Amino acid sequence: MDFLTFVWLVVGLVCLVFGAEWLVRGASSVATKLGVAPIVVGLTVVAFGTSAPEMAVSVSGALSGSADIAIGNVVGSNTANILLILGLSAAISGLSIEQRLLKFDIPVLILISLATYGLILNDVVSRVEGAVLFLGVIAYTGWLLRGALKDESVAVEAEYKEAIEVVEGPTFFMSLTFQIGLIVVGLALLVLGSQLLVNSATEIASALGVSDLVIGLTVVAVGTSLPELATSVLAAIRGQRDMAVGNVVGSNIFNLLAVLGASAAVSSKGVAVNSEVIRLDFPVMLAATIVLLPICWDGFMIKKWEGSLLVLFYVAYVAYLIMEAGDSTAPELYRTAMLIIVPLVLVIYGAAGFQGWRKHRAAQRT
Repeated sequence: MDFLTFVWLVVGLVCLVFGAEWLVRGASSVATKLGVAPIVVGLTVVAFGTSAPEMAVSVSGALSGSADIAIGNVVGSNTANILLILGLSAAISGLSIEQRLLKFDIPVLILISLATYGLILNDVVSRVEGAVLFLGVIAYTGWLLRGALKDESVAVEAEYKEAIEVVEGPTFFMSLTFQIGLIVVGLALLVLGSQLLVNSATEIASALGVSDLVIGLTVVAVGTSLPELATSVLAAIRGQRDMAVGNVVGSNIFNLLAVLGASAAVSSKGVAVNSEVIRLDFPVMLAATIVLLPICWDGFMIKKWEGSLLVLFYVAYVAYLIMEAGDSTAPELYRTAMLIIVPLVLVIYGAAGFQGWRKHRAAQRT
């Protein structure tokens, strides 16, 4: 490994970010020019496009035999989305929560996460299981479309128009030909970026003596989550505090159903699941997902201190991965401390969430 490997890693990440951005812009523009409703474009093109980096990297990893990169990217991205991205966004200004997210989207994410954990317990996600997962995202998107098209509120319409807003410019850059060109270039950058990222990440893991899984859970996962990070943090800074949570929840659902599903479906042997994912990493992701429910029930928002605590948990998790990769007794001591701290925090969150739910129920009766 040399310095050039790190350069290719950065180039790969840049290609993924710009590729996803141009793909979304081009596809959104073409769809609207063809008369597709803004709500439909927002729920399909924009929603799928923001998770395009995860899709490109995981599918590329599955096809090239780097199963640890593929599964690590999905699990690591979902963990980073909640603990790091939501945590940072909440720490900036606090995040308000729509009741719809609490009553439907977050419970659906928890159920999908539990079901996926059941699938990986036999150490592999088969092609058939991958196809079933991918059919799940089609059904989920169809349900969202059906509900959104029935909702005639001005606020909903404005939100999706804003999501696909096209910047005015010279006629050529607004033309259908140019927008189709953006789609082609965006797809090409996604393919190129995913190949560069997977190859360089695998080489770095080998040179540093850590597993592909650790690299997938950390560097690759955070790198492919950059679009979600930018979207959520900017939304929080601009005061659009309800958009950040919906963006993360939708992305996590898409990662489990579409990204993992497609990765397993296209690979001849499915996606093999490392025992460490079953033992540690997926349970961490699952715990972070489940704890969203009581956090959000407490006053229908994620408070600044709660966001800061989520970020600290993410730092602790990454620190544990790094220590476990080395020859040290620290991971055992660290794990013992976490076995005491984590349940205590979960109980506190659960009690606060239950109290918030009771207040909400009492307010509804009056």
